[in-house]
Amino acid sequence: MVLRISLSVILVMMLTWAPWCAFSQTTRHHSQLLVGMTLVSKYRANVLGAYCLDGSLPAYHLHRGFGSGARNWLLQFEGGGWCNDVESCMQRSVTRRGSTRYMSKLEFFSGILSNNHSLNPDFYNWNRVKIRYCDGASFAGDSKFDNGTSLLYFRGQKIWQAVISDLLPKGLAQAEKAMLSGCSAGGLAVYIHCDNFTRFLPRNATVKCLSDAGFFLDATDIGQNYSMRSFYYDLIALQGVEQSLNSNCTTSVADQWQCFFPQHALGYIRTPFFVLNTAYDVYQFHHILVPPSADMRGHWTHCKNNITMCSENQIEILQDFRIEMLRAIYPFYKKSRTGGMYINSCFAHCQSESQDTWFAVDSPKVHNETIAEAVGNWYFERNRTKLIDCPYPCDRTCRNLIL
Repeated sequence: MVLRISLSVILVMMLTWAPWCAFSQTTRHHSQLLVGMTLVSKYRANVLGAYCLDGSLPAYHLHRGFGSGARNWLLQFEGGGWCNDVESCMQRSVTRRGSTRYMSKLEFFSGILSNNHSLNPDFYNWNRVKIRYCDGASFAGDSKFDNGTSLLYFRGQKIWQAVISDLLPKGLAQAEKAMLSGCSAGGLAVYIHCDNFTRFLPRNATVKCLSDAGFFLDATDIGQNYSMRSFYYDLIALQGVEQSLNSNCTTSVADQWQCFFPQHALGYIRTPFFVLNTAYDVYQFHHILVPPSADMRGHWTHCKNNITMCSENQIEILQDFRIEMLRAIYPFYKKSRTGGMYINSCFAHCQSESQDTWFAVDSPKVHNETIAEAVGNWYFERNRTKLIDCPYPCDRTCRNLIL
């Protein structure tokens, strides 16, 4: 019980982290694009039962494409942690992570969402959409909690359907090229909804998926406990996530909850898929490998705050975690003919929405390719892109990406 409560409090407060890159002189002063919020129509939300945790309407931000990209679409799931019990979901429902009432009505579009050719060369003129996150289960739940005094809507799956339904008559139904992407909990949502996305689009459309920092590992923490597995198990049961999971996966594994973890689900996805992750994902480092419940005495505090303060033994544990991640993704690396991959060795979490990590003068590089170049080369099939970085500390392009 102590472990469950501590994880719930931590994860409900988790935000979509910005990478800790040094700012590029070329992008620091660049004017940023602000895009207004669009609420899903009340009628459509009521018909589908699509509501945020508190019952408010779902929302998204759409910036129209132009020129050669006018019929191309990029949809980006927002991230922001999860909630796995009534208490943490109730807390979340009165924040921007559970209600559009508390969200910013304008959002900055940068990185993969930028409309500037020099900052986002392959997707700058596409229709770009940021789908706001307010359900706490990676857009996958479909249930409700009502004890007579408290009411919570777990309707992530319905929110996904409602947003798509809103966008189809706005041009998505005529898409020629499309990509579903997302960061963190939104990156996990891409694994869940990738194949479903293709069903809404024309048969001749080129449809692909990109997950950024969504490859959450089913791994033990430093105390040899499966703390993340326990958390996800409760989340799936509470929010009714099972029906959103890949049916080919759920009929092939011992337990359905396994298909919420990308390492078990990825092999069943049929749509071309790109995995963007660091081998030392900061969120996973802090909450899967070394959650507070496994480090009650704070032996890892200095290491978490500054990687140069890690002991030799701690670095060895981090290197083992990297190897475990690479082993988990190896079947995809080996077998997928249409898949792409960019696994760098920076201490970061989410790299596609930040201009400094996506495409800038001093962005991280693997084999001399930035993330934007690798994703573009993969999507447009300019070359085969499956890049894995050497282990820390060999990569000098990471620019000290530490908390």
